[in-house]
Amino acid sequence: MKVQFFLHLFLASFFMFFVLLAQCKTHPTDIQGLQHLKKGINPNSISSGSCLSSWNFTIDPCDNIFSDRFTCGFRCDLIVSGFYRVTEISLDQAGYSGSLYMTKLPHLEVLDMSFNSLSGLIPHSLSNLTRLRRLSLSKNSFTGKIPSSIGSLLRLQELFLDNNNLTGSITRSFNGLVNLNRLELQHNNITGDLPVLYQLRNLFFLDLSDNRITGNFLTSRFSKSIIELSLRNNYLNGEFPLNVGELKFLQVLDLSHNLLSGIIPSVLFSHSSLQQLTLSYNNFTLLQMPEDLSYRNNKLIAIDLSYNNLHGFLPAFMASMPKLSALNLEHNKFSGMIPTQYAVKVVVPKNNTSSFERLLLGGNYLFGPIPGPLLGLKPGSVNVSLVDNCLYICPNTLYICHGGNQKSFLDCKKFRPMIP
Repeated sequence: MKVQFFLHLFLASFFMFFVLLAQCKTHPTDIQGLQHLKKGINPNSISSGSCLSSWNFTIDPCDNIFSDRFTCGFRCDLIVSGFYRVTEISLDQAGYSGSLYMTKLPHLEVLDMSFNSLSGLIPHSLSNLTRLRRLSLSKNSFTGKIPSSIGSLLRLQELFLDNNNLTGSITRSFNGLVNLNRLELQHNNITGDLPVLYQLRNLFFLDLSDNRITGNFLTSRFSKSIIELSLRNNYLNGEFPLNVGELKFLQVLDLSHNLLSGIIPSVLFSHSSLQQLTLSYNNFTLLQMPEDLSYRNNKLIAIDLSYNNLHGFLPAFMASMPKLSALNLEHNKFSGMIPTQYAVKVVVPKNNTSSFERLLLGGNYLFGPIPGPLLGLKPGSVNVSLVDNCLYICPNTLYICHGGNQKSFLDCKKFRPMIP
């Protein structure tokens, strides 16, 4: 009799389990995944009104999404017949602290935990999210090395690990991210040589700025598909590569605040797609002039070469660049007179040519009079600065002379040996 009783009890329990399972819209594995994610968050950081505060697992998550129990933070899609699967987790910026605790969520495509206060290591278990297309952990407090297991996420298109405290070098496994379009690792403590990422043939946007990356800047390290490349504020050294034209889709290049030296090659000014060039705060000494008129067909809009050691006369050819509207050559060692072409481009540009809306020439050794067209400029019209030079006269009545005096006679004499 006891055997029959327990058999009936087992069959009844088994039947009830499948009844409840049939009523549940969310796959049990995904419910467990959401529970584990919330378990890793410090309960004291879950404020009233936040997404996680509404996650109440006494009811079915996907069946009650956007109700008063599950107000936000994830998305469900009917993928497997009879069950909804969690396809996106995007938490609000509620200051959540704790760690990232992930288990299997086999249909998850988006994981966004950005702009919070999560800490600890980035878990290797992220490699279980094999359908992931977008991973964003930006602006948290994650530490340690970037796990090599991320390189196994073959469907990943966007990876944001910026603004954390990550250390170590960039893992070579990233070359397995064949579908990656955007990679942002800026504002960390990443070290090691500039990584070789030329196998990422779909990578368009790369930002490794504000780290501690060393080595030479070589275009061969990047895929020819790259459109925006920022390596600002690192420890890159050596000379600028002459084959930068091979990155034929490049539109934005920022190598400022590094240790680059030597020549700024003329090929940059005849590049077919480059629009913004920033090489400030380096040790460049010479700007190479183009040998032909190809620069008249370029697309450069903004050039910043300030805070280098560039010598010689101001590059007059830049006044003939059709789209150039912002030029910063401040704090170099340019000498000679201000080209009249510069003044004309500020005041009366040629047809189909952009005017200089920003022309910063302060902190050089320019001498002679101020070109006539600049004398009539009114405050607020354009941003022009001629301070801290060797100009014959630059009165405070002209706003283009505000902000600093001209250099002393002795300082100017170093660059004008003809002065008696």
